Amino acid sequence: MTEPSAQEKRPEPARLRIATASLAGCFGCHMSLLDIDERIFELAAKVEFDRSPLTDIKHCGPCDIGLIEGGVCNAENVHVLREFRRNCKTLVAVGACAINGGLPAQRNHLDVGACLQEVYCYREGLDGAGVPDDPELPLLLDKVRPIHEVVRVDYFLPGCPPSGDAIWKFLSDLVAGRTPRLPYALMHFD
Repeated sequence: MTEPSAQEKRPEPARLRIATASLAGCFGCHMSLLDIDERIFELAAKVEFDRSPLTDIKHCGPCDIGLIEGGVCNAENVHVLREFRRNCKTLVAVGACAINGGLPAQRNHLDVGACLQEVYCYREGLDGAGVPDDPELPLLLDKVRPIHEVVRVDYFLPGCPPSGDAIWKFLSDLVAGRTPRLPYALMHFD
């Protein structure tokens, strides 16, 4: 049997690496990612997953595409977001919480200190235990921030959450090297 020529031995192109992360939110955008259903196998054939609930990798390595959901509500979120941005060539804010703070930002009109006092000091049954001050707990920010106020974002994928079909179309475009363009049917919410 003859050995294949150099032309026939073309190396497979390197697969893109995708990472996902969640900050202050409900994890609904990750659930929508799973809602691409069996298309996840098609995606997995084209990409490698880095940090993601699919892999249980806790820290992001160098990646081509980072999908991040949730707003920024505490010091740990800031740290995770900055590390994620450093490691991702393209960062996508996924969902209303990442884009504008979403439901967690409803606390923005309240005084955080007063809320903590109300919950931990004056609630019946807690016997005035006081606001937790364990150094292991992340420091709360005064306001929930959208991620673009902390790091540069390349793309925004709106929705609460965006549908699985919208995520599929968006990722398909990115993986193919195209600028993502979602048709109206995937962008309206009624």
